[in-house]
Amino acid sequence: MATALISHPDCRKHDMGPSHPECPRRVDVITDMLMTQRLLDMLMHFDAPRVSREQLARVHTVPYLDWLNSLRPEHGLTPIDMDTAIGPRTLDAAQRAAGAVVLATDLVMEGKISNAFCNIRPPGHHASSDTAMGFCFYNNVAVGAAHALEQHGLDRVAVLDFDVHHGNGTDHIFMDDPRVLVCSLYQRGLFPFADGQDHHVGGIDVALPPGCGGSDMRTAVESAWLPAMKTFRPQMVFVSAGFDAHASDEISDLMFSDADYGWLSELVMAVADEHADGRLVSSLEGGYDLDSLARSVALHIKTLSGL
Repeated sequence: MATALISHPDCRKHDMGPSHPECPRRVDVITDMLMTQRLLDMLMHFDAPRVSREQLARVHTVPYLDWLNSLRPEHGLTPIDMDTAIGPRTLDAAQRAAGAVVLATDLVMEGKISNAFCNIRPPGHHASSDTAMGFCFYNNVAVGAAHALEQHGLDRVAVLDFDVHHGNGTDHIFMDDPRVLVCSLYQRGLFPFADGQDHHVGGIDVALPPGCGGSDMRTAVESAWLPAMKTFRPQMVFVSAGFDAHASDEISDLMFSDADYGWLSELVMAVADEHADGRLVSSLEGGYDLDSLARSVALHIKTLSGL
C-alpha cells in the first residue's frame, strides 16, 4: 500500500491578503517540491471532499458553525482577530481541509492506504469547539480524530502536534475525553500565550524556550512522548504537522533543521508502527518560510512513504 496525498484546489481560494504569512502558495510549493524530487508520482492522490456538518458538529458547537457561516462576505474580508479573517471562499477551503482528514481517516481505517498526508489550508489546531483564532476555523485533526472514534469505533487515538505554536484548540476540544491523548511540542511564551493553562488532562506538553535547536527537542520528545505512548497504546495516530520551528522561519525563535523534521517524521511513524498497526494521518498546520516548508514537508512525506 502507498502513502496518500490529499488536497483540493479550493484550499488555494482562501486568501487573507498579500502580506499574510498563511498564503495560498504554501500548498503549491509543497506540490512543486514533491514534483522536483520525483516523489509526486509515487503517491496515491485524492481530492478532498467537503466535510459534513455532522462531522464538524462532533467537535464544534452548532452555534459556532452557524456564526462562522454568517460571517462569510461577498467581497473583501471579515476580521475575526488581528491575524485571522474570513473571505468569500474561506469556508470552502476550510470544509475541504477538514474533509481531507476525514477521507484520510477512512482510507487508512479501511486498509486502502498505509498512511496519508493532507496538503491543506487553512490550518486547524488553534480552533476550539467555539472559537476561531490563529489562522484556524475548523480543527481539521480534531474532526478526523473524532471521526475515527465515532465512525470507526476506536477506543484510543493520539494526536502528536509538532507545530511551533501550542495546539490549544485541540486541547480544548478533547480536554475531558480520555480516549484522546494530545502530545504537543511548541515554543514557550509564543502565541497563543497559554503555557500550562487549560491543557488536556493527561496531555503531554514539551515546551521549549526560545533558541532551542534539534538536540534539545529530540531529548525532550523522547523522554516525554514515548513513555506516554507505551502507556496509552493508541490505535491510530494523527499528526498536526507544523514546520514553523525551522531556523529559517521568522515566525518563531526555535532553530530546527530539515533533518530534525525528518527525525520527528521517523518518530511518529515508529509510534504508529509499534502501537497502531501503522495507522497514521498527518495534516499540515504551520510553516511560513516557503523554502524550508517545501523541503521539510517533502522529507516528511518521503519518510511516511518509506522512500
